[in-house]
Amino acid sequence: MKTSYNIFPTLFFFFSFSLYISAQVEMKMDFTTPYGNNPIAGKYVTVNGAKIYYEEYGTGKPMFLIHGNGGSIKDMGNQIDYFKSKYRVIIADNRGHGKSELKTDSLTYTQIAHDWSELATKLRIDSLHIIGWSDGGIVSLLMGIYHPSKTKKIAAMGANLRPDTTAVYPWAVNWVKDTRKLVAQKIKDKDSSQNWEQQRQQLGLLGDQPMISIASLQTISAPVLIIAGDKDIIREEHTVEMYQNIPNAHLCILPGETHFTPATDPDTFNKTVETFFNKPFSRPDSDWTKQKK
Repeated sequence: MKTSYNIFPTLFFFFSFSLYISAQVEMKMDFTTPYGNNPIAGKYVTVNGAKIYYEEYGTGKPMFLIHGNGGSIKDMGNQIDYFKSKYRVIIADNRGHGKSELKTDSLTYTQIAHDWSELATKLRIDSLHIIGWSDGGIVSLLMGIYHPSKTKKIAAMGANLRPDTTAVYPWAVNWVKDTRKLVAQKIKDKDSSQNWEQQRQQLGLLGDQPMISIASLQTISAPVLIIAGDKDIIREEHTVEMYQNIPNAHLCILPGETHFTPATDPDTFNKTVETFFNKPFSRPDSDWTKQKK
């Protein structure tokens, strides 16, 4: 089944930077399990003072799936459906998203990364593979920086190191600025039609964060697959910049694809990530002069 979403410039969130002006995104939803609302697989656990909702599927090597800004577990249903027959898949609603509590007045990507690390501890998982999409990609890189012992391999789709126009296309930066003003006015007006405070904090992630230095990126020891569409929200040169500054990295710019590839072309995305996870990491080089004689 394919589902078409009309995404207008309203105050509805769907992944990081994901309110698109009069855009129509066709998502492939070829699964029947109610991911994100599955009483059989769903549980709550208190992590760093917040009640976090998560679901678990499959057996084998553990894997975290981390969704994007304003999203929830269900948005990565294509990845759950594909990988659950091959891995022990764990996916949570990030703090301040979905069914998970916010419990802070200053939401940060670093806090979310610490939450995921603590979730691994609670589940008695030593180390695992991580797939992060959009904001989830940012969080996965922070896991590699702050919690290297828990990180085997990372696949980061549509991530960025900073929120300015050197990394993100101007239209997205401007959208965030405009929407923050609208949300601030709703809060000032004491409007109760939506949870504007939660949206304010989600927008704070987009507008003010992350601020990951190149020096921090260079400390990541886990192998990392940096992925983006060739028409992503993230500038192609910024995606290359990330790849060039991670010691053990591969780069994948998907042709004819966008920020939404995990949902619009899950077959390509999932198989690309699976190959990276399954093969022992190596860093071949075309420079034959470096070869040992």
